Amino acid sequence: MLGDPSGLPTDRALLSQPPKAGLSCKMVLQAVGKVLRKSKAKPNGKKPAAEEKKMYLEPEYTRSRITDVGFKELVVLPREIDLNEWLASNTTTFFHHVNLQYSTISEFCTGEACQTMAVCNTQYYWYDERGKKVKCTAPQYVDFVMSSVQKLVTDEDVFPTKYGREFPSSFEALVKKICKYLFHVLAHIYWSHFKETLALELHGHLNTLYAHFILFAREFNLLDPKETAVMDDLTEVLCSGGGRGGGGGAGASGGGAGAQNHGKER
Repeated sequence: MLGDPSGLPTDRALLSQPPKAGLSCKMVLQAVGKVLRKSKAKPNGKKPAAEEKKMYLEPEYTRSRITDVGFKELVVLPREIDLNEWLASNTTTFFHHVNLQYSTISEFCTGEACQTMAVCNTQYYWYDERGKKVKCTAPQYVDFVMSSVQKLVTDEDVFPTKYGREFPSSFEALVKKICKYLFHVLAHIYWSHFKETLALELHGHLNTLYAHFILFAREFNLLDPKETAVMDDLTEVLCSGGGRGGGGGAGASGGGAGAQNHGKER
């Protein structure tokens, strides 16, 4: 049963901090346009070899956070709090934050610009309710993810909010499924839309959300290390020291998702 949102950990309030004030719509669009004009993405959505350098790993950007709170301590299950309650509360919050973060760059994540849901050399596919693999564009994939997760977190039989309602026996498996989806979206933002995020000055928000999410997932073994390997370099930088800021650089129902890496499906 989910608790009162007002009783959520204080770090959620920090994650909800709005973007920097004072930026007019025109100024934001001009900044983003300037960055995009420098980008020469190929029509198929893949970056030219010269642009495959991971900008999000540069120390000047990885140091940017909206808080110096150590998330390693914050993700630990509090005493006298039911594990499922803690998983439900945090998973719902992460869903809303990832959805919000993606919405800031959604107008740039188009079927033309992102013809596949790709991160590095890994391509993700959606599986419909019959288990059929669906090749889709990145915005279509994200829409499938958000719709599927929204359906789960608002289902009283899965995420109960009323006193006396029990969590289903499959609850942990469903939380793992949701975390996998959310990781795919975060990874895609970094890989394909970090320049836009940087132009909007929202990279500090993205870094903070990523570090908190990964440390939470690690604490409760919610993500398969093979699934997150594609972003291991970023994870090492952002999550070292318990996720504190200031780190330097380093080298249910519905469908489902799958990934293909080097021609092999996982």
